[in-house]
Amino acid sequence: MENGEVFRDYEYKRLGTVSLLAGIDLLTGEAVSLVSNTHKRSDFIGFLKVLDKKYPSQDTIRIILDNHSTHKPKETRRFLPTMPDGRFEFVFTPKHGPWLNMIESFFSKMTRQMLKGSA
Repeated sequence: MENGEVFRDYEYKRLGTVSLLAGIDLLTGEAVSLVSNTHKRSDFIGFLKVLDKKYPSQDTIRIILDNHSTHKPKETRRFLPTMPDGRFEFVFTPKHGPWLNMIESFFSKMTRQMLKGSA
């Protein structure tokens, strides 16, 4: 590298990695999910649409989120006003508190059981 230049690999590929957006319905215990080959803002909006379709229109859907950048961009802020007032309520966990989000424990268990082959 010359003059402090930083080079980035323009050929980066995810090579079979998928993104899983999921939530747990606390009343039924059901996991509601969306699997995507990408990890984009539009995927998060797609997940919100899945939730909107699943639950009665008069319900408020409360979602506990980490502080990931896909949860806060302009696209999401533009999408929310297209929903009925109060349809989605977001609660953000502290930056270093993923254990406060129940779905993180679910992801951890899935990783241990399915990907690493242990109980």
